[in-house]
Amino acid sequence: MEQEVPNTNTPVALVVGVTGMVGLSLAEALKSPTALGGPWKVYGSARRPKPTWFPSSTPDITYITFDALNFDDTLKHLAPIAHEITHVFWVAIQVRENEESNVAANSTMLENVIKALKSATPSRLCHITLQTGTKHYMGPIFDPVLGTQLVHHEPPFHEDMPRLPYPNFYYALEDLLASYSPSLSYSVHRSSIIVGASSRSFYNALLTLCVYATICRYQGLPFRYPGTKYAWENFCDMSDARVLAEQQIWAAVTDRAKNQAFNCTNGDVFTWKCFWKVCCEIFDVEFVPFDENEKFDWVGMMKKKGRVWDEIVEKYGLYKTNMEEIICPEALDAVLHFSFPHVCSMNKSREFGFFGYANTLKSIGMWVGRLRDMKIIP
Repeated sequence: MEQEVPNTNTPVALVVGVTGMVGLSLAEALKSPTALGGPWKVYGSARRPKPTWFPSSTPDITYITFDALNFDDTLKHLAPIAHEITHVFWVAIQVRENEESNVAANSTMLENVIKALKSATPSRLCHITLQTGTKHYMGPIFDPVLGTQLVHHEPPFHEDMPRLPYPNFYYALEDLLASYSPSLSYSVHRSSIIVGASSRSFYNALLTLCVYATICRYQGLPFRYPGTKYAWENFCDMSDARVLAEQQIWAAVTDRAKNQAFNCTNGDVFTWKCFWKVCCEIFDVEFVPFDENEKFDWVGMMKKKGRVWDEIVEKYGLYKTNMEEIICPEALDAVLHFSFPHVCSMNKSREFGFFGYANTLKSIGMWVGRLRDMKIIP
């Protein structure tokens, strides 16, 4: 295939993980007429074919499917465009049975993509944005062994906190990017709990709650909060996918932000009590006051609701999903049992010149509306 000669004045983005919550927001933000550094040419990649809910409003995003764990497959699909790409937005993740396996899998994926893009002669690749998260400050909380032994940093979390003495694939990916300096610059974006719209994000707290609330309404069950009193009453923060996309694009084109790590949250805090009330209004279910004496196995209950979800999908003509693949009850349950305020400092980001923000509780209705428009929930 004859290669297209790139316009050397046009930035060309490759969004790796384009069907995830932040990947979708990045694709839309990069194609916005007001995008910093634009106009951008955008490629989006994922492991699986493009879902029907992927917005038709972005027809000028070229969609590529490949397995980043397989270098030959990665090179085959990226070689024809490698000479064009100037920026990689890395929002991909694969989750394995323990953190050592997470390190191996995610490092392999990122290295395969970088090698494939740098194989071009000449290569235009100049910057990579890397999305990680607050496990940077807490350690591998989902590791079946290490997760019970962790000593985390005290919140609010800030970027100059030292690394914890545990394996962490976030650390491995940062080190991998740093090893390519100075030929490549990079920026690291540490999110909190991400809220956005997708059926293909591994940790999707909002969609998990949407499915839970929908099943409760469908079966006439109480929409009960399954966490602790501490989490119910104390502060937590979130990261709107639009704010994450905005910060990543800003860092990609701002010299000051090169080779820096930034927290990225909405800039406000909330309590799960207030969040629960918003969900009750959105899904028209009764608000049940929290009673710490009423314990119930929420994770176990949700695992038994797969057939109920199948009925709901069929009844409302939704995009076909297996409930087990779109919810993360164990991960959300861990968040709802935190015994500390899950709060990040945004001071560094503001000091460097990024002022993006979102009103967390107001944004929930918008994102639920998008999930409904995409026919992922009724």
